Amino acid sequence: MVGAFDAVVDRAGLSGAYGVAWCLAATMLGDAPTASGAALDFPGIDQAGYDTRWVARFVSAYANRDEPTGEALFGAAAADGLLPDCLLTLAGSTIATLRSRAE
Repeated sequence: MVGAFDAVVDRAGLSGAYGVAWCLAATMLGDAPTASGAALDFPGIDQAGYDTRWVARFVSAYANRDEPTGEALFGAAAADGLLPDCLLTLAGSTIATLRSRAE
């Protein structure tokens, strides 16, 4: 999976990887609501690792149609050197969500 994200970054830069991440959030949640203000519940999030907290915040930004926050989170993870971990966690969460729906 890391190789796939690296390939996107090599071809389309960080903006391409951001687009993939935004699409993963869309796949996980479906279409974002037309109005912002969605409240998502992530029990125990304060005790979670950086990547898990990042995914919760990124998905929340998607749910609220808050692209500036999504972009800020993406940039912060890149600056912290943790973007690959965050993207892997996002991809894993998306896959787990899809599997759960299929059951």
